[in-house]
Amino acid sequence: MANDGPVEHGYPHLETVRAAITALYRRLSYDTIQTFEASVLPADVAFCDTDDLYLGAQRVARELVRHYRLPDARLIVSFREMRQAANVELAAGPEYFVELNDRFRTHRRDIGAALAHEVTHVYLHRLDLSFPGVRDNEILTDTATTYLGAGWLLLDAYREDGASSQKLGYLTPEEFGYVLAKRALVFGEDPSVWFTSAQAYRAYERGREVALRDAQQPPLTAAGWAGRRRYARDRRHAPASPQPGVRYAFSPDAGGRLRVSFPCPTCHQRIRVPVAGRVRARCALCRSVLECDT
Repeated sequence: MANDGPVEHGYPHLETVRAAITALYRRLSYDTIQTFEASVLPADVAFCDTDDLYLGAQRVARELVRHYRLPDARLIVSFREMRQAANVELAAGPEYFVELNDRFRTHRRDIGAALAHEVTHVYLHRLDLSFPGVRDNEILTDTATTYLGAGWLLLDAYREDGASSQKLGYLTPEEFGYVLAKRALVFGEDPSVWFTSAQAYRAYERGREVALRDAQQPPLTAAGWAGRRRYARDRRHAPASPQPGVRYAFSPDAGGRLRVSFPCPTCHQRIRVPVAGRVRARCALCRSVLECDT
């Protein structure tokens, strides 16, 4: 938790974020991802200053448990002084003990954001889905929280001005915006209407620009002129090693015919198609249908 300190910006974890989206589709399947079409709504996790601290925290925790369809999971929420925003004890269940930073005693509107991350830890623990290393596993958790409909709370908890700052989670604000935009493109929603933080809205817009560019890379037909020109040049020299800054790669198949592989703009699993002009490809993982000019 960045607390009145510098907030990291940009996309330093982008490749891990993309790998996390792929891992979610592989572990959950397209059909299960679709069951998370509805995001957590602001009214579900609203927390007034007049609410009892512990009863209110338990109510929000139950709402997030319901969102993840964990009916037999019970979260016991407490508060203590610590460096991180929150912590959950990942035991066998059904009870899970969650500790929240004492800061949330007076910053109650962000309790939902902190709990969203911890409940996702429980959900992924039950799925036996994890990445090696603490850093990458936390990035997976932030990505899953956001892609499955609760992570807009984490971005909305981001506030920064000349005197103070607050950010929850391991992703940068722009990376949270990127994952939110990827989710919005799949489910046709507009999460920006839920933001109470102006900084969160700007971070979402910047992340959305990067997410849209994923669908504008060659060999997709939506690629721009410059990308298409570079792709044509690289194709002439194929199968040379991929050049820096491009995500496609050429290689011959068993019969010596040239093929190109590239990441699906939705789930980032690599797709391999023939170099044969106009081609329609269907991602077997997320079922996206892609128009390509190879």
